Amino acid sequence: MKCEHCTRKECSKKTKTEDQENASVDIPSLAQENGEKCDTSQHKVLVVSVCPQSLPYFAAKFRLSVTDASRRLCGFLKSLGVHYVFDTTIAADFSILESQKEFVRRYQQHSKEEPALPMLTSACPGWVRYAERVLGHPVTPHLCTAKSPQQIMGSLVKDYFARRQNLSPDKIFHVTVAPCYDKKLEALREDFPMASHGSRGADCVLTSGEIVQMMEQSDLAVKDAAVDTLFGGLKEEEVRRHDGASSDGYLAHVFRHAAKQLFDEDVGEVTYRTLRNKDFQEVTLEKNGEVLLRFAAAYGFRNIQNVVLKLKKGRFPYHFVEVLACPGGCLNGRGQAQTEDGRADKALLRQMEGIYADVPVRLPETSAHVQELYQEWLDGADSPRVQEALHTMYQGPGLPAVSRDIKW
Repeated sequence: MKCEHCTRKECSKKTKTEDQENASVDIPSLAQENGEKCDTSQHKVLVVSVCPQSLPYFAAKFRLSVTDASRRLCGFLKSLGVHYVFDTTIAADFSILESQKEFVRRYQQHSKEEPALPMLTSACPGWVRYAERVLGHPVTPHLCTAKSPQQIMGSLVKDYFARRQNLSPDKIFHVTVAPCYDKKLEALREDFPMASHGSRGADCVLTSGEIVQMMEQSDLAVKDAAVDTLFGGLKEEEVRRHDGASSDGYLAHVFRHAAKQLFDEDVGEVTYRTLRNKDFQEVTLEKNGEVLLRFAAAYGFRNIQNVVLKLKKGRFPYHFVEVLACPGGCLNGRGQAQTEDGRADKALLRQMEGIYADVPVRLPETSAHVQELYQEWLDGADSPRVQEALHTMYQGPGLPAVSRDIKW
């Protein structure tokens, strides 16, 4: 919470928040040395949201449990002056639930004349960027319109949380900690400023590796701290994940929901069948010898290219595909678990996979907070506010590249 004059310590005129006491200034700031008055109108509340796939990296790196790693990370960020640290799992809850509803709707509307299937997931920014900038039609109409967890977290922080704190969105600076660099591109996407508040959902993205580098170079005394909640004075919640081996598990969640809603079939454990390679897997729902649902998970651009080729040729057997740009999924994001020469640290990744697998799974449907937010924040699960806050539209490859864009 610094302005252009307060470059050494936090400003002594800072407004106290619910969770922090006013910081004292031991060393005169440049403003004080020059006899200038600090411009408190420039102060912002600093919020950091952490992706659940980043926590196993911190846990493995510092040899801690995932809960202790979360508290250590939170304590470090608050020692830097961060006011609130959130977990983005609740944003992934919304993204998965909206994806489930959209798939059922697409399935029911699908026809040869107006194909609505397959539905391709849209949570991976590397894949979405590639689809928008390179592929265009006929691929982009098949992208799920549900926003990614990072985008939805931006809406939660800049809209819901801002209103709870009586702040305008531009008074919040929102940082996301994520496992991959493509999240930075996602934050820069032109249409992401929310219509409701005119502010970017994520102002800055730091990878897990960049945070670890900061922690290793820091000489600050750090005390572990509990992660905050969007709901004020509630107790710290236990770290939870979704049902994916290395990601948020859109395939498993959408598959179970579709089986129940469309065919009244209860699916317990989802059984994956490896096809071309370990990063291309298939899941089917069968009854009386008939395949009712055929889903796939395609990780890495080699498998993505095969998916796109079959889709363009009209020989695509799948109703739904979970698409991720990184081979191995989100845990293997290039922003973490890398050796000094830029290769994947396989030993560390295996350790991270074990840590992630031990984190308890929570189904999005069972989150009371999500159901409360649908009512309190969005005026109901089927209101127009849901479309505005939780869904997006996609660009085509014909748009001019911006200076911060990259060529895929």
